[in-house]
Amino acid sequence: MQEYFSVSEAAKAAGMTSETLRHYDRIGLVKPSKKDEWTKYRYYTKQDIVLLDTVHALQQMDLPLQKIKEVLEYDNLEQIINFLQEAEQKADEKIVQLQYSKAKIQLAKRDYENKLRMRQHIGNGEVKRFPKRVILLSDTLEAPTLDNLWGYLTHFYDQIAPSQREQFAFEDAAGIYTENGVSRLFAICARYTDIDGLKILPAGDYLCANCSEENREEKTAELIQTAIKEYHSKPQFTIQQVIVSGILQWNYQVQVYIGT
Repeated sequence: MQEYFSVSEAAKAAGMTSETLRHYDRIGLVKPSKKDEWTKYRYYTKQDIVLLDTVHALQQMDLPLQKIKEVLEYDNLEQIINFLQEAEQKADEKIVQLQYSKAKIQLAKRDYENKLRMRQHIGNGEVKRFPKRVILLSDTLEAPTLDNLWGYLTHFYDQIAPSQREQFAFEDAAGIYTENGVSRLFAICARYTDIDGLKILPAGDYLCANCSEENREEKTAELIQTAIKEYHSKPQFTIQQVIVSGILQWNYQVQVYIGT
């Protein structure tokens, strides 16, 4: 005795929706083997479900439903077999391509995982993007102290010629700029004109980590090594920006340029 399945049962077995089966029936792609004349209920056999599975598989090969319908309507069974053999070969080729893509994705994933581990290793290190900044280097001060940090802007205005001072304005931010082993205290310019001591910090990505006075040299060295090994960068300078942490207390954020 033939076993029949309802629309919902057949749809579940084929991994489709009931509406998809009704659509296939309407366009004549896969018609149910039995339809009740009174209730209009559709009933499918196991062979119908095999056909539904075949249609679903061919759709995964990006074949339009009209093409699939044409193939299934071939009178010559050999034609159908040949077509399915070609589809099987294309499926094998697609599997190879997907495996290749998966291998590339896994390689990229491992690379980012290594970068994440390295970032965690350097302690709260992260990549931040900064706009272009223009700084003015001190002509004498190498690092902030209790004597020069509170009122440091006066020092920078004093080293500007009186006729040019009105052309300058500074942000409330200081830090240490180091290049070729030479360090100087700096102020960030909000307004400026061309004078000696100006430096342009390029816009782009900076590898950053917070630190204290006691470990800023060590932290800077760690970030430089990370920039070289993980980001293939060759830092020409470093920034140690002052972060005020309390009354007469401050820490630093080390910033190492790694590119645009």
